[in-house]
Amino acid sequence: LKWGDLNSTAQAAWLKVMQATLSAEGYTRVRGAWLADDQLQGGDYGSGNYYIAIMGTPSTTDAWQWQWGGHHITVNATIKGNDISLTPSFIGVQPATYSADGTETRPLGDIEDEAFALLGSLDDSQKSTAIIGDTLIDLVLGPGQDGRTIENEGLPGSKMTDAQKTSLLGLVAEYGNLANAEDGAARMATLKADLDSTYFAWSGPTTQGQGIYFRVTGPHVVIEYSGQQMGGNASDHVHGIYRDPTNDYGAAIGAGL
Repeated sequence: LKWGDLNSTAQAAWLKVMQATLSAEGYTRVRGAWLADDQLQGGDYGSGNYYIAIMGTPSTTDAWQWQWGGHHITVNATIKGNDISLTPSFIGVQPATYSADGTETRPLGDIEDEAFALLGSLDDSQKSTAIIGDTLIDLVLGPGQDGRTIENEGLPGSKMTDAQKTSLLGLVAEYGNLANAEDGAARMATLKADLDSTYFAWSGPTTQGQGIYFRVTGPHVVIEYSGQQMGGNASDHVHGIYRDPTNDYGAAIGAGL
């Protein structure tokens, strides 16, 4: 169903589904990235050009899935009983910064700031391990790459100080806490337990204000964030992916979708 074709009653009903699935922070982030499309002109851009799909029949016991997305952000929510998987989801934005009702909005700005803070906290030896290239790259496991895996590269949590581990966990939490409080807490418990074997990698410029690429990989997570070179400003067009190699589309919860 195309968002722009729905009446206000149907739109309000759908937003309640998203709010029940996502955390307040996750909902704000997704909605902010979605509404950024209204800053673009022409073609298939604009918040009205997003789509809702439901796979299976909504149930309190049996597996079903909702998908919502368009130009730069797509959320896949697979639900079975009390379990929710939000992977894979495409978390991007264009423009990365815009003004809404006189207020500057940066839907992914805190993620970029936290990534730079983590990189800046590394000593020279750690940076030499974490930085895997000097070229800005696009997503390796983006849309169309379901079922692929990626080799761990960069600096593992086991080689970080306690403060750096806290920063890494905070960065991962921006994705792990996309789900509502109950499901987000369960997800974060898994990601925290994996922290020593979770890797942080960087490629491309290391100065804020330029396009960046970073990646986080662990036993149960893949996060990629990449600024794209468009219009001469790579920091204003972001591609991103959030995956769980063990649970995309609810594989680990036996969703079978």
